[in-house]
Amino acid sequence: MSDVQQLKPKDFKSDQEMRWCPGCGDYSVINGVQAVLADIGVAKENVVMVSGIGCSSRFPYYMDTYGFHGIHGRANAIATGVKVANPELQVWVITGDGDGLSIGGNHMIHSLRRNVDMKIILFNNQIYGLTKGQYSPTSPQGLKTKTTPYGSVDAPFNPVQLALGAGATFVARTMDVQPKHLKEVLAAAAAHKGSAFVEVWQNCVIFNDGAFKGWTEKAVRDELTVNLEAGKPMVYGKDQAKGLKVQDMTVKVVPAAEATVWDPTVASAAPAFLMSQLDNDPAMPRPFGVLRTVAAPTLDELVADQVGAVTGKRGPGTLKDLLYTPDCWQVD
Repeated sequence: MSDVQQLKPKDFKSDQEMRWCPGCGDYSVINGVQAVLADIGVAKENVVMVSGIGCSSRFPYYMDTYGFHGIHGRANAIATGVKVANPELQVWVITGDGDGLSIGGNHMIHSLRRNVDMKIILFNNQIYGLTKGQYSPTSPQGLKTKTTPYGSVDAPFNPVQLALGAGATFVARTMDVQPKHLKEVLAAAAAHKGSAFVEVWQNCVIFNDGAFKGWTEKAVRDELTVNLEAGKPMVYGKDQAKGLKVQDMTVKVVPAAEATVWDPTVASAAPAFLMSQLDNDPAMPRPFGVLRTVAAPTLDELVADQVGAVTGKRGPGTLKDLLYTPDCWQVD
């Protein structure tokens, strides 16, 4: 492996022309990832970007790192193999709400429960963009699309709740229109040891423009979102005058001075899940920032330890031993 390098964000840009629509939120996300990688000083050859299918899945082409453009929904499975095979690599999964939560849903939950040491960035625009505007697992009920011309009747996934329910050791949410916050969250995910799940509210200007406009527009953002910061009171509002207080497993709006101090490091996922429930209450702000970050053994570490223990007892073995094992039979 190469030593830590001092690089700039532009060093992570490939020579490929970016082919996202003008105004797409994907540009903001890739700028954030490139800036974070430069800040932490990781060598380009030690980074692997893995994607599935979708607009966001073009990501590996635009990064001057190793990359793997997989098939629909399989990015997490491929990334798991890469990380277990070479634990020293920094592995990122780039996926969307369709790719990661529909056909890739099982791969998503199992990579999270196994705590594979990789960074999963889920671009959520509540639509299938690359395939031209079908409804996705996160599309709100009532949304009219090419596949739901009379409005979707499906109850949508909440990506944050799905990740928490699967046992993810790091869960966060950010948005494409706040580059500073986006970079801070991505940096926290990069520093985490284990499965780091980041949902990014990302706008699709062509097929679902303004999906999150009611919360993310500058004119309303301060009043309708709350940034959860470890060790700080949960305050929000244009003048930071309002706060959130947790009491008896409920959340209520109080004056800022009475706000509960946020702690994402508690062992139980209950506080994070409670905050994610704010999404269901139109009178409450939407939570952003790091909802949960806890330490736990990672799959790649456990596999390496097991291989080391077995090898210590039985020796390294050979390919011939594997192929000519006595545990086989011959069919005449």
